[in-house]
Amino acid sequence: MSNSSTPEPANVSGGWSNLWKKEDWWAVWLGLGIVFVAILLWKAGSSLKPIALDVPTWTEFSTVSQHFAAEFTNYIWLFIAFAVVFSIAIKALGYKLNEFIAGFIVVFLLSVVIMVLGANTWFKAYNLEAPLVALALGLLIGNFTKIPEWMNASLRTEFYVKTGIVLLGATLPFTLIIQAGPVAFGQATLIAVTTFLTIFYVGTKWFGLDRRFAATLGAGGSICGVSASIAVGGAVKADQQHVSVSISLVVVWAIIMIFFLPFFIKLVGIPSGPAGAWIGTSEFADAAGMAAAAAIDEQAIRSFTLMKVVGRDMFIGIWCFILALVSVTKWEKREDGSKPDAKEIWTRFPKFVIGFFVASAIITVLVASAATPEIASAINGDVIKPVKTLRTWAFIFCFLCIGMTTRFKELTSVGWKPLAAFSTGVAVNVPLGYILSVLLLGSYWAGV
Repeated sequence: MSNSSTPEPANVSGGWSNLWKKEDWWAVWLGLGIVFVAILLWKAGSSLKPIALDVPTWTEFSTVSQHFAAEFTNYIWLFIAFAVVFSIAIKALGYKLNEFIAGFIVVFLLSVVIMVLGANTWFKAYNLEAPLVALALGLLIGNFTKIPEWMNASLRTEFYVKTGIVLLGATLPFTLIIQAGPVAFGQATLIAVTTFLTIFYVGTKWFGLDRRFAATLGAGGSICGVSASIAVGGAVKADQQHVSVSISLVVVWAIIMIFFLPFFIKLVGIPSGPAGAWIGTSEFADAAGMAAAAAIDEQAIRSFTLMKVVGRDMFIGIWCFILALVSVTKWEKREDGSKPDAKEIWTRFPKFVIGFFVASAIITVLVASAATPEIASAINGDVIKPVKTLRTWAFIFCFLCIGMTTRFKELTSVGWKPLAAFSTGVAVNVPLGYILSVLLLGSYWAGV
């Protein structure tokens, strides 16, 4: 699979330099930076609202033309703002800045088109929200046109979604995260362990896959998709080809679930809270899950985030350490007798989750410190809502890039055995997620 946006494997070296050389940390700095700017502007009597642009719902195209006539300059400023903040990180991460800017112009213009299409009443009537439109358009472009090499620097799928998740933290009260955390973590533990063991057992016992390959597949299907495949693959020293296969299967099933889960949820009338939690247990990547949850509503996004980010993504560091320990002591033969270090838990931990929590805590304290309901309302209107809109743009960049970097013809080389092992995990994960999220804990998630 061609996916230039895949984050580089974590390593245990680097020390303090990781703070400006790793994508995870840059997502934290940029996300929190946007939140702080929003707060400072509000304190100064201003707001990010002029560039927090959203296309109004329309039936007649005249509505769109009037909107762009009035907001054209602000769209230019929105592009400049995103281009500047992302360029800082892209330069520090070692990519060619001129190629990123050229590519990001294309990504941004396509995202504007997607926002316009997603705001149309016909698209809304068929639940084709902007994230799904972004994915579909990206798939068409990625599979029916040849994307030039210079675009690769701008197709930063994981970077965009990680930044968006940090911004998402600013729209979720920290008290809600603390309250839902134990439930989300407990449910995620059962889901992750069951799915991982299913894929690992089937892969090794039924299909004869290498244990490190099966572990990489299991991590991709049970924890956090692409990032888990890369991190765990590195921890157990899996072949790079095996990591690529795992990423490919994660993307394929994630795309299937983007369309299947919202369709089934709306078909049977599952409430938003349980629906988001089920998506959180059954989607295989943060970006894809966010797209599926966004096709429901804001409450589904909240419960999805608590389930996926607070619950499942938290596992990556722990699982990397455990599997590295097992790999070294049971699966690998090393002449130097080296053992994995407890530092690896921190090294493998997805740092953007920290940014998510910090953003939530900052906004929670800010709202709690409001002296009057009017001030709290102003914070919501001038700080939280603009951040929420900017978060939506970041997610659309991500979904578009997922489609543009997915090549279906390259997935035919995967072979049926890893596909069968991974799909067996899906067959266990999805029904189990439904039972827990909708049948057993449905009343709890409905109240989120």
